[in-house]
Amino acid sequence: MSSPTTVALTIILTSLILFFYRGAPFLIFAKREPPAALRFVEKCLPPLIIATLIVYCLKDIDYAARPWGAPQFIAIAATVGLHLWKKNSMLSIFGGTILFMVLNRIM
Repeated sequence: MSSPTTVALTIILTSLILFFYRGAPFLIFAKREPPAALRFVEKCLPPLIIATLIVYCLKDIDYAARPWGAPQFIAIAATVGLHLWKKNSMLSIFGGTILFMVLNRIM
């Protein structure tokens, strides 16, 4: 078992590394434009995340048993609807994911 000092030092060191890791892009790109590769990733990542969530939602559907994939298709429709309505990728991703989890539990 680890001593309290070891645990505290591990938490402090991990926190400092995480703080630097999360803050580094803001420090690096504060006075200049990000490179083209980073702008490409920034532009393409939300659709890729949505595509991954769709594949994840549809991979285990059992069409022979109740609820016949209804939570998955409802959540996909809600995600598309949210994105077309608000044009906000984060809202679409989180809204669809949360709706899927809720529907999956209650259906």
